[in-house]
This record gives sequence, C-alpha cells and structure tokens, in this order.
Amino acid sequence: MNLVVIFGSGAVGKMTVGQALMKKTGLRLFHNHMMIEPVLEIFGTFSGNAVERLRRVIFEEFLKSDNKGMIFTYMWAFDQKADWDYIQGIAKMFEDTGGEVFWVELVASQEIRLQRNATENRLNHKASKRNLDFSSGCIRREDSNYRLVSNEGEILFKNYIKIDNSNLSPDQAAEQIIERFRF
Repeated sequence: MNLVVIFGSGAVGKMTVGQALMKKTGLRLFHNHMMIEPVLEIFGTFSGNAVERLRRVIFEEFLKSDNKGMIFTYMWAFDQKADWDYIQGIAKMFEDTGGEVFWVELVASQEIRLQRNATENRLNHKASKRNLDFSSGCIRREDSNYRLVSNEGEILFKNYIKIDNSNLSPDQAAEQIIERFRF
C-alpha cells in the first residue's frame, strides 16, 4: 500500500490538493486536522501526544485494509529533529508492508497563504481556523518560529517533488503529482 505525504506551511493548500488528488486517484485522504479537531473539541486544548497516538491507530488499521493507498498531510518543521523522526517513522510503516512513499512539498508566499486561510473549504473542514485573527496569527508565528520550507537539496527521497502552487488550482497541482509519479 502506497503513501503520499503532502507537506508544507500552514494554509499552503495541503488538504485542498489532497482532496483533488483523492478524487483523481482513489487514494484515501487523511488530512492533519482530521485528528487535531476532535482532540481540540474533547480536551479544549491541543494535545500533541493524543493526536500522534490517534494518528498511529489510523495508520495501523488502514494498513490492514484493502485500500490502495493514503494521502497524508503534515506541516513539517525541518529544523525539528522530532518532525523528521516522526514523518520517517510513518513512511517506514508503509514501506515495511511493501508500499512506496511519495513526497510532495507545496510552497507559496505567506501573503498567498494568509488569503487561503479564509477560504470556505478550509473553514468548513477546520473549525479551529474559523477565528481568522487567531489562525492568521498562527501562520505568522509558525513562519517565524520554524523552518517550514525545505532547503535546496535537503530532501533526498527518491519520490519527491516540490511544487510552487501559488498560481495553481488544486486540480492543477494534483495533475502535476499524478504526472510526476505516474499515478
């Protein structure tokens, strides 16, 4: 079973491109906020440990299913070793079952991402982003506190593509992914 990891900064379009890719390939989408939102609702605050453990259950059970593959979205801080370890651990779960992992990095300017932060699709799927002042502030803080875009030559995975989706529709970005990896 294959895994497509779509990663990038906040509001770059990971979920939306994942939705388009799911429609075109039949791969199932597991976007980051599918676990974040329930944890926020239940705990009243973010619990990284709870989110990580819930994700692990989803990955383990999904790997037992008859699905052909999964699209997973993630905001990867390249300056945090724990993020490298976490994402490589997920990839290993799929590789250990004979699957292949495909890495898709999306990039766009902060200005574009702040505009995307207020899109209807994002707000419909991510309740925690509906307070736009707060969520826009999160994007700015994350950009200031973490390195969320890879450096040239940093990602050495065989199946990797970096897409500047600033001027692309989600369908156009999905088509680039399909073409690059021959899905």
